[in-house]
Amino acid sequence: MEKGEERVALLNGERKELELERGVGLGRRVWEESKQLWRIVAPAIFSRVVTYSMNVITQAFAGHLGELELASISIANTVVVGFNFGLMLGMASALETLCGQAFGAKKYHMLGVYMQRSWIVLFLCAVVLLPMYFFATPILRLLGQPPELAAQAGDVSMWLIPLHFSFAFLFPLQRFLQCQLKNAVNAVISAVALVVHVFVTWLFVSRMQLGLVGTAATLNFSWWVAAFLQFAYVACGGCPDTWKGFSLEAFAGLWEFLKLSAASGVMLCLENWYYRILILLTGNLKNAEIAVDALSVCMSINGWELMIPLAFFAGTGVRVANELGAGNGKGARFATIVSVVTSIIIGLFFCVLIMSLHDKFALIFTSSEVVLEAVDKLSILLAFTILLNSIQPVLSGVAVGSGWQALVAYVNIGSYYLIGIPLGVLMGWLFHLGVLGIWAGMIGGTAVQTLILAYLTIRCDWDKEAMKASTRMEKQAELK
Repeated sequence: MEKGEERVALLNGERKELELERGVGLGRRVWEESKQLWRIVAPAIFSRVVTYSMNVITQAFAGHLGELELASISIANTVVVGFNFGLMLGMASALETLCGQAFGAKKYHMLGVYMQRSWIVLFLCAVVLLPMYFFATPILRLLGQPPELAAQAGDVSMWLIPLHFSFAFLFPLQRFLQCQLKNAVNAVISAVALVVHVFVTWLFVSRMQLGLVGTAATLNFSWWVAAFLQFAYVACGGCPDTWKGFSLEAFAGLWEFLKLSAASGVMLCLENWYYRILILLTGNLKNAEIAVDALSVCMSINGWELMIPLAFFAGTGVRVANELGAGNGKGARFATIVSVVTSIIIGLFFCVLIMSLHDKFALIFTSSEVVLEAVDKLSILLAFTILLNSIQPVLSGVAVGSGWQALVAYVNIGSYYLIGIPLGVLMGWLFHLGVLGIWAGMIGGTAVQTLILAYLTIRCDWDKEAMKASTRMEKQAELK
């Protein structure tokens, strides 16, 4: 962009902000921002819900095989796959900062370079994390899981290694498309993958009677279908401005990219692992199988609904990064406000819905009366968690869009692991409240984290953040 055009853009931004401060055109600005936000969020909600539904379908088929099968695939997905999923998803979110700001600054060719750097970093990370799959059974036994449950979950984990490597390829592709406002492509491909997954699951589990191994194999196949379809779209001309083919530039600046990816990975991994640790702790209670089943059902419902705030996480990250990359700090602030308010309204709706269906929603996963009763007792905590999670991911999206990942990683360590988990253990065992106490204590950690992120966002100097984004783009350009 020429200097004259930059000046016009800045003047337009200042004029819009002046209108806002005077109370003129506020409704119009909210409408315009909402349209830009939903352009990202609506397809993101669809694609995330569809993708998560593949896991729910797999878990539901496993649940109807038996209680041990449901607990086994839940533990494998939670402890082994879940850890790696969270870490690599977090590392891929570095692209939301870099690609989002590059797109806002109109440096389009850099998006393809950044994605290739992310592929390199995530593939190396996937290789390093492989031992978790090979030694899943002894790790789970060391963590206190019952021997039979640990053995079967370990077997399932080995079958999920192809799924593990799909993360390294798929996540950067999703963020690459998302940051250039091509979420509709993600949505369509996710829908195709879901149709494939339903058919393959029926074929492997119901028709061919492959049991638990069949349910695990279906996830591998479906996720790789999604990855290949997205790459085919990108490589076959779907992104002519941002994909120029494979480039040696991808190997330049890997250390700087790795540092931001690692900070992003730690930040989101700590969040992703937090409630997965809840299931792990529950496995050490009396009647662990029933407790894990009930909590797994609640976490599945929570995870399903969480796809909506996570879509707002993505949308907020892109909008904030785009505005900061364009040098518009006030626009980033306004985008944050609109996104947070919208997500809270949606969270309130689902909170009320869960309370209304407290004794019915578990029928999706199980017909066991014992498990249904246990889920009913946990429904109030599920509703409160859903409400709280309508705020926290959006504030994390602000952090990703602004490049605050390292700071938020420290916040997460303190809130989750120094407050939430010790409080959950205290209430669960010392006060004999069981899974109710563990979950309630960990909700306390999430509340503390949300309050801190809200404080950081409110106190943020957005003009200063816009300057930082400009400096970051200049440094990345020097690394060519």
